[in-house]
Amino acid sequence: MSAHNGSKLEQQPPIGAVPQHVPAGLNPPARRRAQARLLKSDGDAIAAAHEVADRIAQGAILRDRERKLPNEEMDMLSDAGLLAITVPRAYGGAGVRTQTLAEVIAIIAAADGSVGQIPQNHFFMLEALRLQGSEQQKRFFYDRVLAGERIGNALSELGTKTAHHHHTRVTANGGRYRVNGRKFYSTGVLFAHWIAVVGDDDAGRSVIALIPSGSNGVTIVDDWSGFGQRTTGSGTTTFENVDVHPFSILSMQALFDQPTSMGPIAQIMHAAVDLGIARAALADTIRFVLTYTRPWKDSGVEHGFEDPYLIAEIGAVQLNVNAADALLERAGQITDEAVATPCAESVAAASIAVAEAKVAATEASLFAGSKLIELAGSRSTLAEFNLDRHWRNARTHTVHDPVRWKYRAIGDYWLNGINPPRHGAL
Repeated sequence: MSAHNGSKLEQQPPIGAVPQHVPAGLNPPARRRAQARLLKSDGDAIAAAHEVADRIAQGAILRDRERKLPNEEMDMLSDAGLLAITVPRAYGGAGVRTQTLAEVIAIIAAADGSVGQIPQNHFFMLEALRLQGSEQQKRFFYDRVLAGERIGNALSELGTKTAHHHHTRVTANGGRYRVNGRKFYSTGVLFAHWIAVVGDDDAGRSVIALIPSGSNGVTIVDDWSGFGQRTTGSGTTTFENVDVHPFSILSMQALFDQPTSMGPIAQIMHAAVDLGIARAALADTIRFVLTYTRPWKDSGVEHGFEDPYLIAEIGAVQLNVNAADALLERAGQITDEAVATPCAESVAAASIAVAEAKVAATEASLFAGSKLIELAGSRSTLAEFNLDRHWRNARTHTVHDPVRWKYRAIGDYWLNGINPPRHGAL
């Protein structure tokens, strides 16, 4: 028996405990009928991302305007094998580099910012599984992901002291667990086969419960009303006495108690989403200016794209996007070093490199989204073009974690030699 705050607790079943083969009583979702493609290399992943992004981009304007959820687009990602690219090669996946993961997300986010964001927590949970999962958990869940199954996020809640505190509880119950709580910002749950819910166990430790989305007691509400990232499905998920097999439990706290790549990988994906949005805004700016924008009457030129001031501004936007691109690539390389040799120094270096990339991508996405309308002119504000979606998406996504705290951590690291905190939000 254990004790916490002076109270007697029920003996908890061991995390990851399971008999051989398929866990009895786990009740996983029915396997997908569609056959997911098996990608084998970083090059395969990049090529598949470009192929799928071209298809996803075709309906992006309509989906944002009408808030049409991307169910078909998420199936495209599954079918293309893109949601399994971080499954280690030892378990049948491509085991791509962090740099490749970030680029894949940026490619998809450039096609549709919402679709680019949805897989972020899916990959977050695959990294948690790599770092904390038992051998049997890895074999089971990696197999499901290779078949195209998706993991949605039920991490944050409304009404807590910070976004990292939880009222949700995962309590021992006769050799199994019970989950009770209410989550918001549940990105991807509407499209998920599994829901990764974070809550505190009886001892106050933060744990992850991987729950089939159709489980009794799970209610998913499509009530996300953000003005940007409109189709991420980031609404409410409630859990009422949801029964959970101990096989489906991972320790969240352990991911950050020791230096691991968890935080840098979580954050580099957010930076990649912002970079993708910035790329899309810049591309639409250039396209619109070349096609529609007229010169100012005092310019003395025939076309908008000959206006020297407009040309200079395009250069400034391009410079910002290129800088964010370079910093993201560098951050991926440094994070891969932390994956290979995790220690306090390597993880701190990765966290700072990713924070630098996130700052740059945040500023590039907001700058590009705003300059698009300014440089393209009045016609670009018409609803038929829906060009404001880039700024709306950037502004919505970039408040996920405050850049002002990243500046402080970066300065403290380089000026005072102080390593950043390990909590996954830097």
